[in-house]
Amino acid sequence: MKIFAKIRFGWNAFVIAVNTGLIMIPAIILFPKYKGPIMHHLNRLSLFLMGAQAVQEGEMDPEADMIVMNHQGIVDIIGMEALQNNHLRWVAKKELFSMPLYGYLLRFGDMISLDRSSKAGLIKLMKDVKESIEEKHRAVAIFPEGTRAKDQKVLPFKQGTKMIAEKLKLKVQPVVITGSKQVVNEHEKTGHGGTIHYKFLPTVDVEKEDKEWFDKIHDQMQKEIDNEYTKHHRSR
Repeated sequence: MKIFAKIRFGWNAFVIAVNTGLIMIPAIILFPKYKGPIMHHLNRLSLFLMGAQAVQEGEMDPEADMIVMNHQGIVDIIGMEALQNNHLRWVAKKELFSMPLYGYLLRFGDMISLDRSSKAGLIKLMKDVKESIEEKHRAVAIFPEGTRAKDQKVLPFKQGTKMIAEKLKLKVQPVVITGSKQVVNEHEKTGHGGTIHYKFLPTVDVEKEDKEWFDKIHDQMQKEIDNEYTKHHRSR
């Protein structure tokens, strides 16, 4: 069975690479006004070809300025884009912008580059988030853990996300993702078909909350992940 999981990983990675490099990037370059719908439909195609699907519980809040999610890998983004066509503005570490294919998608998709090595990077991020909300009218999507988690535990959130949300008085909606690692497990290099679940939690209006709001979101997301595993045996 392990060999089939390895083969499936290769196929899923191939689907993502070909769809991104040969279809998605040229399409958003040629039709920049339709980036959102293009990414939405082509990510749905990727899921279909991988034998996967994305389902959601709850609704994305149209008034949310920032979407925060737990993170397992690239499929988190593919599934989220497949579910909605609001053209989220994803925050990614600057090193990813230099990668083949994926870097082009980030740049031409007008995503936000984050330099985590300096305070200047955080200042730039704040300016980019403000621009995204006030001028581009695009909600920002970020993984506050800062990296992929290997197990069920939600990693400590980076405080930069909290600082920006408080400074800009944002409305933050948490989303809990389970099942994406079943489709593409980047740590073990295995793949399968499957269902990726997205649970949209209530939006937090930071301006109206106490100072513990960020920790409460973290704990709430951990509770939801634990419940998903206990009740449905769905790992993150």
